[in-house]
Amino acid sequence: MKIRTANITDSQEICRISSEDLGYPCREELVRSKLAGIDPGREAVFAAVDEDDSVIGYIHIEKYDVLYFETMGNILGLAVSGENRRKGIGRALLDRAEEWAKENGIMSVRLNSGITREGAHEFYRRAGYGEKQMKKTFIKRLG
Repeated sequence: MKIRTANITDSQEICRISSEDLGYPCREELVRSKLAGIDPGREAVFAAVDEDDSVIGYIHIEKYDVLYFETMGNILGLAVSGENRRKGIGRALLDRAEEWAKENGIMSVRLNSGITREGAHEFYRRAGYGEKQMKKTFIKRLG
């Protein structure tokens, strides 16, 4: 397994992992478009790949700026295919995202995790992430 920068040709596998392992139905065309539009000055997507260069996990991190706190890294998505969990892949992806943050002068990283994802919560605690607060997420669809 190795970690590399994700590219447009990874869109199908990233979409599959997002759908099957995160439970977020997605369209490959949307993932392809999003990957094509990555702004490397603001964000990065890294893929964990097997010996055949097939994506088995990915992480998406961005610079997160608010007026009341230092710039942070914000992990927008982290997923590892079910058959590849508990092999250190998620940790390797987190390490690479944290490295990217440091390369960009960022000294803290935040992430959100769904309240029912207890296995993920334990994984994040073991990786050194502490719980900050409980939140509810509100979404309004415009149009």
